[in-house]
Amino acid sequence: MSPVMKYWNSKNQPIGWLLFCFISVFTFSCAPDMELNDRIRLNQIGFYPTEVKKAVVVGENGKGTFSIRNAQNKRKVFSGNLSEPRQSDFSDKITYVMDFSELTTPGEYYLEIPEVGKSYTFSIKDSLFTDLAKAALKGFYYQRSGTLINEKYAGQWHRPRAHPDTEVFIHASAATEKRPEGTVIVSQKGWYDAGDYNKYIVNSGFTVGVLHALYEDYPDYVMQLSVNIPESRRGVPDLLFEVYWNVAWMMTMQDPNDGGVYHKLTSPSFEGFIKPVECEKPRYVVAKSVTATLDFAASMAQASRMYAAYQGVFLGIDRTILKYAERAFEWAVKNPDKFYNQNQMNEKYEPAVSTGAYGDRNANDEFFWAATELYIATGKPIYLEAIKKYMPKEFILPVWSRVSGLGNLAIIRHSDKFEDESIPRLMKEQLMAYVDSTLIDYEASSYAAPYGRSAKDFFWGCNSDAASNQGMTLLTAYRLTGDEKYMKAALQTMDYILGRNATGYCYITGFGSKYPMHPHHRLSATDDIDGPLPGLLIGGPNPGKQDGCEYPSDIPDECYIDELDSYASNEMAINWQGLFTYFASALDASIANSVK
Repeated sequence: MSPVMKYWNSKNQPIGWLLFCFISVFTFSCAPDMELNDRIRLNQIGFYPTEVKKAVVVGENGKGTFSIRNAQNKRKVFSGNLSEPRQSDFSDKITYVMDFSELTTPGEYYLEIPEVGKSYTFSIKDSLFTDLAKAALKGFYYQRSGTLINEKYAGQWHRPRAHPDTEVFIHASAATEKRPEGTVIVSQKGWYDAGDYNKYIVNSGFTVGVLHALYEDYPDYVMQLSVNIPESRRGVPDLLFEVYWNVAWMMTMQDPNDGGVYHKLTSPSFEGFIKPVECEKPRYVVAKSVTATLDFAASMAQASRMYAAYQGVFLGIDRTILKYAERAFEWAVKNPDKFYNQNQMNEKYEPAVSTGAYGDRNANDEFFWAATELYIATGKPIYLEAIKKYMPKEFILPVWSRVSGLGNLAIIRHSDKFEDESIPRLMKEQLMAYVDSTLIDYEASSYAAPYGRSAKDFFWGCNSDAASNQGMTLLTAYRLTGDEKYMKAALQTMDYILGRNATGYCYITGFGSKYPMHPHHRLSATDDIDGPLPGLLIGGPNPGKQDGCEYPSDIPDECYIDELDSYASNEMAINWQGLFTYFASALDASIANSVK
């Protein structure tokens, strides 16, 4: 018998054995505390039980092993080995990947590496991104212009009504005989575009297009995205009500006399970092442009289909919107070279305008998208002919300045509308060629994600225009083929956005353990609340550094700074928010369906 068993207490219990048991429990459940180490990079929100789970450590790896511990009792639940070292293709950084996909039990955990430290706490649970998707959509409510943001719906982020836009002036560049310079129009509602307080048709049209595409692709999921906005009611998704707030503004931006659409509603220069209610600069609508008019035509034609299904609520607005869209297309056909050139405009007209230009010198992609949405809505041959005329030769990720991808995706989505099957077949081939190119050897990359492998992946707005956009197309491929490799690749890109990256930031405000606290966002900076509005996607690393800030690194994937002045890396924008809302929602919906 072991010596620890020979001592007994008055109740005939072995004292030594009790002591052994106590020491054993303490040893297994009370591991020594390790310091948090930001070198360990992972999705700071967490992981779905049955999906891939990976983390990365940057730099020297310690002993080459890692463990996962329960965050409540510190008990070790998983252990494994780090991968072989991986060298970045564009820096001298070394990373090691850790895979703990076999851990499927829901709970709260952290990862630790000997001689390195422990990670942020993360969750394993079902419906992991549902709250993320809701917060991303709710971000648009916070961006509303011209209305009281009520405490009932916004909590601590409530604010008084500002920018009612009941007195908007026709700028000299937009003047016509029937609407001369200085004419006052009403142009209410809409979303503030980004960190500023202006409203831009090009970006609004793109954003409306992406959000309505989310509804068309995942209607059942979108129906349950209840985000507590004033219009919320049973039977109509909050997304449609929220988007309609912006659609209603866009309709006021069409000149009723000729069908052309003003490029933007803006103050001559950006307001300072002041509360919206403190703004006093006059606001103008400026020159009509072919790109704004076509983006308007496309998104309004698409919107007409959305609201047709809810006649009892939207009361025939679908027919009105469709008429607006067709008139806009007619104007664009007559004015194909009417591009917005802010510098030239300022040479001729006053006051000079220095806000976001959203300039574009090629409208072929806008013609293609507009013709696509109008053909799907009306079936008219004139639009089919325009589709054939402007059809792209390859799939290009859709961004505000290159929108052919939205037309491509719309044709795939509504392939049953095309008697000529070669058109949707070609669009699918183009999409799949792009998507498959993103998957080549991605699992061997520094952060084990399809995104972030090239220095070209990092630019102004890359977290949206490259990463979220890529995720959207991967999920489209998954929907088309049913092949889970596309969904799993999209999940790795989301992991990148949420913390498994070179900066260690979760790029969504209010989520994760380390997220941007000082975005270039006037609403967040002036609301007298510590920290930013929640649920906003931040632009991300940008080696262009157009804002002139001092960045901590020149390495492309590290060229980010969480400072108020950094509009080139740390701003939000509705187009970026739209793509991320689609990505987060579609990914959550896809994973939920895959486990049924």
